[in-house]
Amino acid sequence: MDSQRTILVIALLVLSFFMYQQWLIKDATRTPGIDPTSAPQQVEDRDPSVPGGDLDVPVAEGTRDASVPAVDESSVIAGDTITVVTDTQRIEISLRGGDIIRAELLNHAETLGEDARYTILFNRPGEVHVAQSGLIGPDGLDNRSERPLFSVDQREFALQGETLTVPLYYTDEDGSVIVKTFTFNRGDYAVKVGYRIENNGENARTVAFYGQLKQTMLNGGRGSMFMPTYRGAAYSSDSNRYRKYSFGDIRDRNLNQTTPAGWVAMLEHYFVTAWVPDQNVTNRLYSNSNAQNEAMIGFIGPQMTVAPGSTLELTSVLYTGPKDQARLRELAQHLNLTVDYGFLWWLAQPIYWLLAFLHSFVHNWGLAIILVTVVVKSVLYPLTKAQYVSMAKMRKIAPRMKEMRERFGDDRHKMSQAMMKMYQEEKVNPLGGCLPMLLQLPIFLALYWVLLESPEIRHADFMLWITDLSSRDPYFILPLLMGASMYLMQRLQPTPVTDPMQAKILQYMPVVFTVFFLFFPAGLVLYWLVSNLISIAQMTYIYRQIDKKEQAKKKA
Repeated sequence: MDSQRTILVIALLVLSFFMYQQWLIKDATRTPGIDPTSAPQQVEDRDPSVPGGDLDVPVAEGTRDASVPAVDESSVIAGDTITVVTDTQRIEISLRGGDIIRAELLNHAETLGEDARYTILFNRPGEVHVAQSGLIGPDGLDNRSERPLFSVDQREFALQGETLTVPLYYTDEDGSVIVKTFTFNRGDYAVKVGYRIENNGENARTVAFYGQLKQTMLNGGRGSMFMPTYRGAAYSSDSNRYRKYSFGDIRDRNLNQTTPAGWVAMLEHYFVTAWVPDQNVTNRLYSNSNAQNEAMIGFIGPQMTVAPGSTLELTSVLYTGPKDQARLRELAQHLNLTVDYGFLWWLAQPIYWLLAFLHSFVHNWGLAIILVTVVVKSVLYPLTKAQYVSMAKMRKIAPRMKEMRERFGDDRHKMSQAMMKMYQEEKVNPLGGCLPMLLQLPIFLALYWVLLESPEIRHADFMLWITDLSSRDPYFILPLLMGASMYLMQRLQPTPVTDPMQAKILQYMPVVFTVFFLFFPAGLVLYWLVSNLISIAQMTYIYRQIDKKEQAKKKA
């Protein structure tokens, strides 16, 4: 197999890969690393102890009234909310239930170059994505006909120091005081959500902490063939370290799984919203959908009892922000896997580490990509040298190969025997030029997923007209330069191709690749362009060294 045929094979593999990715996005249960046959063992039919019918609030075991009507979130008016501003987020909290109904990420623009901030949580007509939480169980507040209406000391809160605590107060009929607190830390997208229950009644109170994410199930958000993205739910348990649970899964059946620790999340491109319950207890993970085409995934903590005159504190963590792998790993085991690198995660993770390490020195993601390319090409140089030496030898014996084809005609058996004999005499390995190219394919695909999934690359500026390495080149300059470099490589490494159809296909391969790369992230095209330029330099140097050796032999 010569280098030109290898390029054709790689093109077909790349196209097959993107078609395969689209298939995975449409069927999230077939994500690599997930056993689709295990699904029936992990979920059950509808259960009365998890949300059912039109209920949006989960029902815990032992609840006295399981026929609680759904709460109409649209009845909450502007005056029923408070605003919290930190250095990373602007959050609105509904006093009815204490849900977070809006979250803007202040360090992330909705669209590059515009002032509007990225809104990850929202409650607008026809579309909702909110983070709900509360107390359920025999004496819970949220299983009643109306969720609790909290009171506050002020309507606006702003982070001044390193930590900000926002308390919401509610006094029950028996005199018990429930304080729901939200604790924010500077530079962090994780919010600690806690309940303090002071039982001033005559009877013990049994409650359970629940947290859920509710989102409208829209059909969009999958991206394109070359930029596939997943929007939907995911969870982690002791039997599934990371499992996508699509909106289709939620429509079909309820998740109902008990697990130590665990977490639930809603995923979107570059961002994640996740509830992380107490990791030291056993929690129940569930999902549900309602008549408004809204999906819910959440957790229910263990039921806890607080005696009269005693106090109980329950806490969980809500993360709403970019997929920061280091921070997600700190919050819960396997939460960092929401940065989904696909089946090449084992290669993508070290590439991401190298990219971030180099960025810490150059402070420019485009330059970091160039340096990663230099490192990759340097590591592969011994194989690259063997590749070009093999190509040079193939060029040398090209006239003899042409003569053999003319001599043996259609007798492929004799032709094959003669060529193998010639390879042995000339010490030529016809496969020697394939390995370096094939090794670059998984590196290319792994880097593709790093650029697609890593939020650091989103809206990352390089230089000149490239202001976002995560999106395509707006003027298509990089893809055209990449195509030109690929054409030049073909001219520098001519190989004997006698089949007219194959020769025609190979002739148009730079054009085909250029069309592909028109839709790729600019960072990925930058990597391939720099890789081609380095290959051209290496090729020129190696061929010159070979020519010098040949001339020296002739003189000797």
